[in-house]
Order: sequence, then structure tokens, then C-alpha cells
Amino acid sequence: MTIPVLPCVSLPETLAFYGALGFEVTHQQTAPNVYAATRRGEVHLHFMGLKGLDPRQAYSACLVIVPEVERLHETFAEGLRRAYGKLPISGLPRISRMKKGQSRFTVVDVAGNSVIFIRRDAPDDDDGAAGSRSDSRLGKALRAAARLRDFKNDDAAAAKVLDVALARKGPDDPFERALALAARLELAVALGEQARASALREEIDEAPLSDEERAQLRPQLDAVDAFERSQR
Repeated sequence: MTIPVLPCVSLPETLAFYGALGFEVTHQQTAPNVYAATRRGEVHLHFMGLKGLDPRQAYSACLVIVPEVERLHETFAEGLRRAYGKLPISGLPRISRMKKGQSRFTVVDVAGNSVIFIRRDAPDDDDGAAGSRSDSRLGKALRAAARLRDFKNDDAAAAKVLDVALARKGPDDPFERALALAARLELAVALGEQARASALREEIDEAPLSDEERAQLRPQLDAVDAFERSQR
């Protein structure tokens, strides 16, 4: 068994955060050094006090391999909503957003530590939530934006990638463009860009899609609507 020992600034705040995720404290001490051990099922995380740590400049991370991630993300999200009043998706602490088909997500705690939960059978290059496997301009932009959004937690950079791709003129596949618009819509909601979100919804509504294509796009739009409601 390998147990990561992550640094923390405030042990009580760190333990409260992981308590919201369902971790129990199995050991805690303040002398001769600040230290605590936590556990959630078979997942063990330990923490040590580190004076002078700036959470905004923290780089500590660990990977946790688990049987599944979608229900786990839901459980964590519910706990964080109860603890913080809404789902924290930016700043510290935060949890990355989860889409159907995605095989990993990241939790960043109050000390800036990144704990990445990965489904056991996850592919090395997980673009499953990007929505497109094509090598077109929009397909590549969708995959790049998904990596920035889901793994680097950089919504602004992901939005810029999609904006550049969507602004270029060319013979785009209507459905692939709609996928890119839907991905950008989610980012607009996350970034608080209300006017941009309204414009994107209008373009999606006017897109020349078949009934089958709209049915395929519907789950992604429903997920955006659910995410928007969760932020109110």
C-alpha cells in the first residue's frame, strides 16, 4: 500500500473539506508535528502541516484509481454543495465538472493539492467527453478544449480555443459545429458570460440539424441546463 502525504496550511480546514467528501479522520495530532490521516473506503490520504505554504502556488498532486467515477463525482458534488452552499468549480477549493463518458475528474483542496480520481479502465488519452473524434479543425478544437476544461481546470483557455475555431470561416459539418457551440455554451455559463450564452443558444437553435442530430445533442444541452441551475 502506498499512502500520499500532502501538505496543508490549516489542518482543521483541510479535514473539514475532506469530511464533506466522505473521508473519516483515523488519526490526528498537533505535536510534535501537525499530522492527520484520513480514509474513505480503501482510499487513504494523509496530511502534514507546512508553514508558509501558498495554496495558489501549490503543485502537490496524487492519482487515485477507482472502479468508477460518475457516481463518485455525484457523491462528492452533493457533499460540497452542502458544505459550501453551491458547487465550487473555481478558486480554492474546487472540483472539476463531469460529463457522461468522462473517465476522470480532479478535486483541488483548500491547500491547493490536486487529487485526481481515475476510472480503472480509463484510456491514457481521455477525450471521451469531447464529443468528436474527427481530425477537422473543430474536432481538434473540441478535444483541446476538453483537456483544458476537464484536466487543467482552465475554462478561460478552453473558451479561447473554441472561439478561435468557431470564428474561422470554412465548410464545417453542422453537427460538429453544434457540438462546439454546446461546449462553448457550457464554458460561457461557467465564466458568467450571460450575453455570450444567449447568443450561443440562439445559434444552436438555428443550426441546420436533423431530428436525430438534435436528439444526440440534447443530453449535452440538458447537462448545461442542469449545471446552470446548480450555480444559482
